[in-house]
Amino acid sequence: MKNRDLSRILDEMGQMLELRGANPFKVNAYYRASRIIGELKEDIETVAAEDRLRSISGIGVGMAQRISEYLETGRVDEYETLKGEIAPGLVEMLAIPGMGPRTVALVHRELGIETLPALEEAARVGKLRTLPGMGEKKEAVILRGLEVLSRREGRVPLGLVLPRIDAMIEDLEGTRLGKRFAAAGSVRRCRETVGDIDILASSTKPPQLVQAFVQMPWVERVLAAGDTKGSVLVEGALQVDLRVVEARSYGAALQYFTGSKAHNIRLRDIAKTAGLKVNEYGVFRGETRIGGRTEAEVYRLLGLPLVPPELREDRGEIEAARDDALPDLVEVGDLRGDLHVHTRWSDGSGSVAEMAEAARRRGYRYLAVTDHSRSLRVAGGLSETALEEQLDEIEKVNGRMRGFRVLSGAEVEIMADGRLDYPDSLLERLDVVVAALHSVGRGRDEAQVTARVIQALENPHVNILAHPTGRLLGSREPYPVNLEKVFEVARDRGIAVEINAQPDRLDLDDLGCRRARDLGVPLVVSSDAHAPEQLGFADLGVSVARRGWLAKGDILNTLTVGRLMKALH
Repeated sequence: MKNRDLSRILDEMGQMLELRGANPFKVNAYYRASRIIGELKEDIETVAAEDRLRSISGIGVGMAQRISEYLETGRVDEYETLKGEIAPGLVEMLAIPGMGPRTVALVHRELGIETLPALEEAARVGKLRTLPGMGEKKEAVILRGLEVLSRREGRVPLGLVLPRIDAMIEDLEGTRLGKRFAAAGSVRRCRETVGDIDILASSTKPPQLVQAFVQMPWVERVLAAGDTKGSVLVEGALQVDLRVVEARSYGAALQYFTGSKAHNIRLRDIAKTAGLKVNEYGVFRGETRIGGRTEAEVYRLLGLPLVPPELREDRGEIEAARDDALPDLVEVGDLRGDLHVHTRWSDGSGSVAEMAEAARRRGYRYLAVTDHSRSLRVAGGLSETALEEQLDEIEKVNGRMRGFRVLSGAEVEIMADGRLDYPDSLLERLDVVVAALHSVGRGRDEAQVTARVIQALENPHVNILAHPTGRLLGSREPYPVNLEKVFEVARDRGIAVEINAQPDRLDLDDLGCRRARDLGVPLVVSSDAHAPEQLGFADLGVSVARRGWLAKGDILNTLTVGRLMKALH
């Protein structure tokens, strides 16, 4: 274990030194020592105890001192110093497959990028390819590396863990040992994937609440149980941490544990400039606590309005807050309908009437039935005859409903040559035409896939582009498509781009949403529901939209049905 840990530390020191432009001989000495210790057949502690460190070829006096320091104290001071001098995000970038110290240093020097979200945003909008020695291929490699890193970190799609978290909090509330409970961390920021789960509580009986937490029936293994914090593993090896604070610190703790790390660093800098200190216990002037009961109070004392949790990624939200320019983010209650659902006519489980009634119970005023087109046989795609029969059924359902409208539509496959799967004579009869790509085939490059999508968008009957990158979280990478070009065509033709809210898609993602908005592309949030209860997936789509800085006016299905049809056509 010590051999492995030392090898990792020395390798990271070499990378950090290379990031700082240190002498190449010094950098290589750390890389060499890391490799030597990693391959060493003996226990490094035994070698050190027998005073044989210097006998290892490639280990000099200075390196031997650092190894001894670690074995004696459990740390290397130089390593800790380097980590403190280099932005944490730059160190995280070193773990991305395809990014070495030179590339990290380049993007930091030329673009000022210091966080993983900023790196991903720059890659998705084509900024990295403009750097010396980069290009489109290297940019694509970095995007794939970010995806791989996310999977490697054992992250789980947000939509899969939210119901479990809600149930956990309900159980904790049932103990009556705490007053306020909330999920924090990446869950509260609505990141598309989640690592560990952080739950925050306020209580006057912290030890009792922690004990109740670690004894919950859904706990599979207890990792720790202290007076104010408990850590457990639940089904799926998912770690859940409970932190308990006093009521007067609840707002400060919620802000602190919500993150992100980069956002919190910015807040600490603002506090320091103002002669204050901010941490999980509150806002302090000297040793005097001056606030921390609510999040709004924390931000107010720093001279800022409350920043919505979804925006706390250091992507310009601090600057926008200072300028009173934060967007009025869209909310779930703003949606008036859903424009992409399936029925048992194709691969759904509900009838047209059942889906419509579920949508009306949700408070919607309209619903577009968009079953798959004929070529997607695996999903029970409708023949032209079947689609015409469905149009008759939709008309009958509309005849029985008041104050609600079922829109006729189809999720029409984009064929290999860019044509759509139904003839124009049939498409023109539909209220909503959703163009979709489900497979790009082998050997297709970005230019080919982009041309295929753009040709489909040239069809005058297309209203919406579905799940534009085709990704499946944790299992399928995005198609090689140039979203910038697709967005430009969609904007020019008035075609909306979908935020598909299926938990394993969330496609368009938050960065794509923001870029589409900046280019003037209309968007829709759709559940892609295949059963009545899946209409609730739209809530996830709204969280993506909020992370993408979208307001109500950026989302077409916040409109009344009359205004929506005018916008789509």
